[in-house]
Amino acid sequence: MIEVKVGIIGIGNMGTSHATSIFEGRVRGAVLTAICDARPDRLAWAQEKFGDKVQTFSSIDDFFAHANISGVIIATPHFDHPALAIKAFERGLDVLCEKPAGVYTKNVRQMNESAEKSGKKFSMMFNQRTNPLYQKVRELILSGELGEIKRTNWIITDWYRSQSYYDSGGWRATWAGEGGGVMLNQCPHQLDLWQWTTGLMPKRVRAFSGFGKYHDIEVEDDVTAYVEYENGATGLFVTSTGEAPGTNRFEVAGDRGKLVVEDNQLTFWRLRQSERQFNQEYRGGFGEPECWKIDIPVRGKSTGHLGILNNWVDAILNEAELLAPGEEGIKGLAISNAVYLSSWIDDWVDMPIDEDLYYEKLQEKMQQSSYGKSSNADVHLSVNGTH
Repeated sequence: MIEVKVGIIGIGNMGTSHATSIFEGRVRGAVLTAICDARPDRLAWAQEKFGDKVQTFSSIDDFFAHANISGVIIATPHFDHPALAIKAFERGLDVLCEKPAGVYTKNVRQMNESAEKSGKKFSMMFNQRTNPLYQKVRELILSGELGEIKRTNWIITDWYRSQSYYDSGGWRATWAGEGGGVMLNQCPHQLDLWQWTTGLMPKRVRAFSGFGKYHDIEVEDDVTAYVEYENGATGLFVTSTGEAPGTNRFEVAGDRGKLVVEDNQLTFWRLRQSERQFNQEYRGGFGEPECWKIDIPVRGKSTGHLGILNNWVDAILNEAELLAPGEEGIKGLAISNAVYLSSWIDDWVDMPIDEDLYYEKLQEKMQQSSYGKSSNADVHLSVNGTH
């Protein structure tokens, strides 16, 4: 294979961006050959933009049956991701899926099984993994330089959204249309980075969510989640779409110091001696280990969505290692599912969660959802500067 013939399902905000990038030649080795969207206005846009160089389909079945493709990008609403990926794998196609992997882990697990069985290249659009700042955080932690982790804190409240944002689509911020709010729409990147940089998954979660706290919506727009890890460390994840100005600060405290990511800077408060060793040996009462404040140099630039697109194509054509393997999408989703379940039952939730119980609770929310009852027409919004 000398090129990847890419078909895109879903020409909304992100699908439009990916289609344009590939069509304009910004993804090496990829050519846009087909798009699929049920909305006539998006098909009309595609035909005007791409002309007869790109096939257009309004039916998923017709797309899979007749599109001249070898790989698929899935950029549809969240609920559709696993089923469409499974269809693609069953047809021997490579897959790149937009975040999140899905809405609930039960069918995402089935998607992962299908991917493994197919042997095809499967990537998730975790474009923040291309950011050298978070790559450096991961390097410092996994190399052992920070020592054993004691605490993780992420305050990510700079997701401010006005009511007009939620009103721009009847599916937005509904249980039946989107499957969740800030945790599922805005935070998948942070949930992914939280576990990817630290190498830790929570063993149990206690969360408190505000549903429609700051907006006229049915899903959560404010969350505080406390987690515990197997090694005894604890973590806190705080997020909201209702605070202005917001904060984006990620702290990881370890036995050898503390890492702080804020304002696109990485600071390492590095202890010259292990805190545990100092604790055992120091005899002076008041005192603490000597600490150096180090501004860690971060070289290179984040390549974002284009980085993941190019990496996926490179993996297909040249066996490059995937930066964001699709199978890892279930990890961040598992955390968000645990947050929802804990909030719904008002109690601790052990991980892995009871997937059947989560699905049952989600179905209850969906049955009460306003999706399909709103008169709001979908509005195409620019995503520039939002990720």
